[in-house]
Amino acid sequence: MSVESFPGGEVWFAWCDGCALPNPGRIGLGGVLLAPDQRRHEFSEAAGRSGCNNEAEARALLSLLRHAKALGARALVVHSDSDVVVRLAPLFAELREAMRAFVSLELKWLPQHRNQQADGLARAALGLPPRAPAKPRNGRSRR
Repeated sequence: MSVESFPGGEVWFAWCDGCALPNPGRIGLGGVLLAPDQRRHEFSEAAGRSGCNNEAEARALLSLLRHAKALGARALVVHSDSDVVVRLAPLFAELREAMRAFVSLELKWLPQHRNQQADGLARAALGLPPRAPAKPRNGRSRR
């Protein structure tokens, strides 16, 4: 159901932003919720973890949604300056739906130099040759 067709017109408006300083670094989250009665609710919080700017933006949206739910919002129009979050939100919904088909599923990060076969196939789909073998980077770690 779209917000425009939500019965009763009890639509909330919201704005969120996230930052990572340095990038990657500490994550800060902020948001504003405007209730249908024009009451304004704000939050500003540290995420308590490190990450990149895109993670910060996604976490800001997640925090905003949690705050909105706690305040009783049922219909929400969210504004974000993160093109990545706005464009990829529908894709993540599709991913969640596809992942539900499995009894168990685990996603794991691996360095690029250990993913050459899949990378080569993705590049082949665009008519590109495989990349030259990548060398592992020293000092880089992921959670």
